[in-house]
Amino acid sequence: MKLTIDGREVIARADQSLLDIIREMGLVTGKLPTDPIAAKIAGDVFTLNYVPLREKDVRHDSEKVREAVSASGGVVRLIRYSDPAGAEVYTRTAQFVLFLAIEQLWPKAEAKMSFTVGSGLYIKVSGADDFSAEALRERVDSIVEEDIPLLRCRIPTEEAIEYYKKNDREDKARLLSYRTLPTFDVYRYGDFADYYYGEVAPSTGYLRSFDILDAEGGFIFVFPNKKCPDRPSQYKEQPNLFAVLEEGKEWGELMECETVADLNGLVESGRIRELVRINEALHEKRFSAIADTICERGVKAVMLAGPSSSGKTTSANRLSTQLRVHGKHPILMSLDDYYVDRDKIAPGPDGKVDLEHINTIDTELFGEHLEALLNGEEVELPSFSFKKGRREWLGHKLKLNEKSVIIVEGLHAMNPTLLPETLDSSLIFRLFVTPLLPLNLDDHNRIPSSYLRLLRRIVRDYETRGASVAHTLDMWHSVRAGEERWIYPFQEMADVIFNSSTLYELAVLKKHIFPLLTEIEPSDDCYDQVRSIVKVLNFIHEADVDYEIPPTSLVREFIGGNTFYR
Repeated sequence: MKLTIDGREVIARADQSLLDIIREMGLVTGKLPTDPIAAKIAGDVFTLNYVPLREKDVRHDSEKVREAVSASGGVVRLIRYSDPAGAEVYTRTAQFVLFLAIEQLWPKAEAKMSFTVGSGLYIKVSGADDFSAEALRERVDSIVEEDIPLLRCRIPTEEAIEYYKKNDREDKARLLSYRTLPTFDVYRYGDFADYYYGEVAPSTGYLRSFDILDAEGGFIFVFPNKKCPDRPSQYKEQPNLFAVLEEGKEWGELMECETVADLNGLVESGRIRELVRINEALHEKRFSAIADTICERGVKAVMLAGPSSSGKTTSANRLSTQLRVHGKHPILMSLDDYYVDRDKIAPGPDGKVDLEHINTIDTELFGEHLEALLNGEEVELPSFSFKKGRREWLGHKLKLNEKSVIIVEGLHAMNPTLLPETLDSSLIFRLFVTPLLPLNLDDHNRIPSSYLRLLRRIVRDYETRGASVAHTLDMWHSVRAGEERWIYPFQEMADVIFNSSTLYELAVLKKHIFPLLTEIEPSDDCYDQVRSIVKVLNFIHEADVDYEIPPTSLVREFIGGNTFYR
């Protein structure tokens, strides 16, 4: 069979895996930055253990070609660690190795995926009194050295459920009870079997760059350095973020909603309505507490930042309402009005304008205006016309009084270059808004917060801007890259990190987004991303509880009906 792999034509023999083929092509060198880790065929991601042409197909039907190979016309694109899909494959491989090592060393221990903190993944371990990161590292090193092939095995779903029940993995058994397909894939090694809802590397030997550090209640797995993947990142502790993430997990426990199976149970019983009310009450209590702190400190300006689809606009308005309760006169300002005229922004090395860059903001003008306002001066504020791509002056003048509190909202609001050195820092309060979803698929598989933000953005862009799923996904990589460079490095500077996620919203978002996702074809460039989203949503029950969600809810910013947008 003729294949075209990264533009090179090769002949695939029967029962020869993609890994065998690329080895013959000289593409496997044993180095993480350059070695292929998976492959994309017909828009979907495949393990390198995939066999394009099977001997049994040759014997029984000389014309039969495997579905994905046929759909792609034999075109295969290799995926490396630098590709977002490649990094996900690496992470899933790490999960298999880590949980296998824990099972071997501490068979009675309970290990749970918790959350990502910067360049590290925090995994909680209980029931292992002699647990140590050093011992775990030694066992992981030995598993990597063994280079164990990671072969996927397809078994009946009922058999998988019984296996997990027998091995005290009730979390996995409950999740699979919601699976509608008759079979389920697992990776096995000895008596250990697990799955991570996506492809892994061909073998454990691909886990070449990592570190394992001690952490309270568990350990931190450190990912490879993004710029130099052949060595682990330098892990930097973020105690403020860690505390908020831990708090989110605690709330999941208190509300009996730690996993998707828990969420589905609440949907089925009707208790999802109670979950909505508790989540919304929690958010209101937090906004009230933040307003209390702002007033106690005598703050005159709140710098409110956060990544895309975190709910910044709604958060600014809800905080404004709480400040009104204190008798304050809150004034909303948007950093968007300080955008530089589009024709004055220099393109990057690739010839494109990076709209996530801090240089798109006139930081000098903003700093001058903010300092003047806090000094009691009157200032004429600009307005940015997105239609014209330039700043306008419409006579909007502002002067603060004793009760005034400015709330400045924008992606870059936490960036220190916005504030002049001469500004009295005691007048400034920094608030970082981000949805830190504490919900797991099961104990060994978390749902990244970026996943929730992406779903929010897809729904909002379609509902309010008429943007297609493909358009939103096409922009997502550059959005994430901008956040990593310009937003997340400053979140630890915040006086408060506000968790804007809700435990119930995936069940609500599903009915809004699922019809949009089913329109994506395998030929679309974003097909593999859509498949990853669908794999999670397939396990989640829809919740028809929009009527329970108040018009001031952060969730309303994305599904519609938000009172602040009327």
